Amino acid sequence: MPRFSANLSFLFQEWAPEARFVAAREAGFKGVELPFPYDIGLGKLGDLLAMNGLQLAAFNAPAGDWEAGERGLAALPGREEEFFDGLERAFDLADFVDAKRVHVMAGLIPEKADFDEVYDTYVDNLTQAAKEARKRGLTVMIEPVSHAAIPGYMLETPDQALAVIADVDDRGLGLMFDVFHAQMAQGRLAETIEAAMGSLAHVQIAGVPERAEPDAGEVNYPYLFDLLDAHGYSGWVGLEYRPRLGTLAGLRWARSWGIMPEGPTAPGKGKSAP
Repeated sequence: MPRFSANLSFLFQEWAPEARFVAAREAGFKGVELPFPYDIGLGKLGDLLAMNGLQLAAFNAPAGDWEAGERGLAALPGREEEFFDGLERAFDLADFVDAKRVHVMAGLIPEKADFDEVYDTYVDNLTQAAKEARKRGLTVMIEPVSHAAIPGYMLETPDQALAVIADVDDRGLGLMFDVFHAQMAQGRLAETIEAAMGSLAHVQIAGVPERAEPDAGEVNYPYLFDLLDAHGYSGWVGLEYRPRLGTLAGLRWARSWGIMPEGPTAPGKGKSAP
């Protein structure tokens, strides 16, 4: 049975940021995802998670200047010191809130860059990151992102990600498998999931191609959930989609898996309100 986590940058946007934790708990979630939780403050983040009985299922290490268009540092030659400074910050946050998985974004391939240098930088940085993560009882993760979502991203397909993981060869490195991106970039989902099981650290889902609820589109999610169960996957399945008509209406598809969209009070009408 899938163990769902709610990505709070996609779901519960009708609530104020801190109230999203309450709404997620009331809807039956035990885990949440926050792409960049650094502005909350460690003490406040720890309180929000603990008071609502939530685990931080996944989050990103600092990814450079996001507002300027940067999408990660791990593969960028010359940015190694900044990458590891950010990674240390992510590891400290993980230790404080007892999170176990940190996603490190590769970045955009620099214009006129030598790809071999970019690749070697990526593998070297991930090798050091994985070793340090393993010492701390953590996993660093890489996620292939489709060209349609982030043109020029260093890592586009699951096959590429598995090749990187093989080159690093450290159990401190795992795969974040986003089904939406995988289907958009490569397809062959069942085959790819089976090939990736030994490295699978986290799963994210959304409908394809609209990136709305996973109850329509190209992907048969009940089949994939059964496939994950059959292979003994016990990790999180993150809901990273854009609701069509609001979070609660959109969560009705997940009732069969223990989610209760009728649980939270609508914003402005009670205890879940901002």
